[in-house]
Amino acid sequence: MGTPPLGTPLPEPASSENRLEALIEVFDCIRSHGGLQEVFGEATARLRPLVPFDMAYVSLFDSLKQVMRVGAVETIQPVMIPIAWEVPPERSLAGKSWETQETIMLNDLTSEARFPEVIRAMRASSLQHVCALPFTTPHRKLGAIVFGRKHDTDFSAYELRLLRNATAEIALLADNELRSQEALTYEKQLREERDRSRLLLEIANTLIRNLDLRALFAAISQALRRIIRQDYASLVLPDFATQELRIYALDFPCGKGLMRPDLSCAEKRSFSARVFATGKPLLINRLQLDEFPAKPTQLLVEEGVQSICCLPLVNHGRAIGDLTVGSLSQAAFSMNDADLLSQVANQVAIAVDNALAFRQIAELKEQVTQEKLYLEDEIRTEFNFDEVIGESEALKRALKAVETVAPTDAPVLLLGETGTGKEVVARALHRLSRRSDRPFIKINCAAIPAGLLESELFGHEQGAFTGAIAQKVGRLELANKGTILLDEVGDVPLELQPKLLRALQESEFERLGSTRTIRVDVRLIAATNRDLAQMVAENRFRSDLYYRLRVFPILLPPLRDRREDIPALVRFFTHKYARRMGKRIREVPTGAMNALVNWHWPGNIRELENFIERSVILSSGPLLNVPVEELKNPGGSSASLDATLEGVERQHILEVLKDTNGVLAGPHGAAVRLGLKRTTLQARMKKLGISRNDYPPH
Repeated sequence: MGTPPLGTPLPEPASSENRLEALIEVFDCIRSHGGLQEVFGEATARLRPLVPFDMAYVSLFDSLKQVMRVGAVETIQPVMIPIAWEVPPERSLAGKSWETQETIMLNDLTSEARFPEVIRAMRASSLQHVCALPFTTPHRKLGAIVFGRKHDTDFSAYELRLLRNATAEIALLADNELRSQEALTYEKQLREERDRSRLLLEIANTLIRNLDLRALFAAISQALRRIIRQDYASLVLPDFATQELRIYALDFPCGKGLMRPDLSCAEKRSFSARVFATGKPLLINRLQLDEFPAKPTQLLVEEGVQSICCLPLVNHGRAIGDLTVGSLSQAAFSMNDADLLSQVANQVAIAVDNALAFRQIAELKEQVTQEKLYLEDEIRTEFNFDEVIGESEALKRALKAVETVAPTDAPVLLLGETGTGKEVVARALHRLSRRSDRPFIKINCAAIPAGLLESELFGHEQGAFTGAIAQKVGRLELANKGTILLDEVGDVPLELQPKLLRALQESEFERLGSTRTIRVDVRLIAATNRDLAQMVAENRFRSDLYYRLRVFPILLPPLRDRREDIPALVRFFTHKYARRMGKRIREVPTGAMNALVNWHWPGNIRELENFIERSVILSSGPLLNVPVEELKNPGGSSASLDATLEGVERQHILEVLKDTNGVLAGPHGAAVRLGLKRTTLQARMKKLGISRNDYPPH
């Protein structure tokens, strides 16, 4: 008589002896002494002809994780019972049987509401009848074995008795192997504890040796990788200025480059924000966007990161950031890993808190240093209203306008050619205002590259752009309660002008890389040598900004329109540079002064000052040695001539010789006027090739 077709329940044998014989036949055939899966597979293969079933699996209680874990599976057709399936005992059919040590039958899976994960998988596998039996030896409770069949026939009482006896025999067969595995697991745990203790000690030493946060994080991440299977690690800290959470440091050697430092994690739907807000660790076995639909999660999923362990950094009861590790595998981190990472996070939190405090002190120190530099510049600059040299009517009209507008806070636009003294007038205007005891901050808009001008004006946050390694305070913020001079304002890029207009009109702005609005109270003085009205007409300057700047325009006259002021300016600059160089120059030759007055000075006062400085350098006696031949060049200014120093010296000596009618010695001779000995003058003349024919007597 053959074996009945699969799915047909066996009738109960006539006597218990027949039942025992059948069971003994099953287990007498088992000779395997392998692992649980091998023992279970051979036993169920022998058992299936006696008790038809489509699925059977062993679920063991994991005391470390406090879950029921599938240890072995045997099926006729594929069913949804994952090998690594882990379920808490109270939500598990096998767990219920393990706890109660009773056989549990489920004959109506459609209405069963208990054990939702188990029932969902069994329904998907078309199972209709399921029973769970305690997997127990006389010494201990191991777990439970679950059998299931697809055909619509309950497990009979005879089949259940047979399964109970079979389960007890399988437990005895597998117990020794399980004990061996547990011993190996215990030994492994001891090694892991030793390695983790060494890791904590290594990290403690690393914290002592490293002061730089990024270097510290890199060292910690490298040490962790030897113990925990991680592919990704990041340090998330609140931004110093905005308190917005951002990735401060990143270690992702196998990444595609999507994740980057300074990425914002401030969205409430990000796991970093949740951990920072709650102060509780978060273990994610499978990272999904539907649970944390934020940009960092999206980028991590695109990078292939599947599991995450995120730990809060807490010091003195205050959250200061997050430490996150990730893996490209699912369920990569155990509770043991989370415990170890929590201990690491506690150590890191102390180091991070100290580093943040030092960084804040350093940034405040840098801000104070910058303000000190500006104030020192103020002290070194001794210009005031009284030192605006000149008595011409054109200059007096400009100075009268300065006196009129100085007591107000109205914006002033200083117009005029280059070198007309716009900065001097701006400082005088500041000193006459009610803000004179506050900072006077200047910025030359033409001298700063267009890409950096916005940062100089408004400041930036750390990481706002490549090279922004620290926070920077802008000139507008430094000028708060004082005055700011925007020199060469016509060179402000068109794309920056709307933000400048808003800052001037609304008295508020945001630093680069920040969303925090900063309010300031600043008096504006703008200066330019350009025709802003023409630039507006050519769409090269915004009209609204132009009208905002042009509240009170003051035109500074060019030097050629105030020639009567040139002698006073020449004497002022001569005295200034002679004193600086340790020379005593008492007189400017009349011819030289006339040449200076008659020159058109395209560079205005700046050109005159530079020219007088060069003249003082050339002078070796009480007379100012003015290279007047440079002023005779019809094609341009003195700066464009290619005359050599020897040529200038030769020409000057010839002029003095002509004035003295060729007399070298004596109280009125050329040697005295040049501040030289007669022999020295003669040697110079010989060297320069000056002969009697070059200065014929009158």
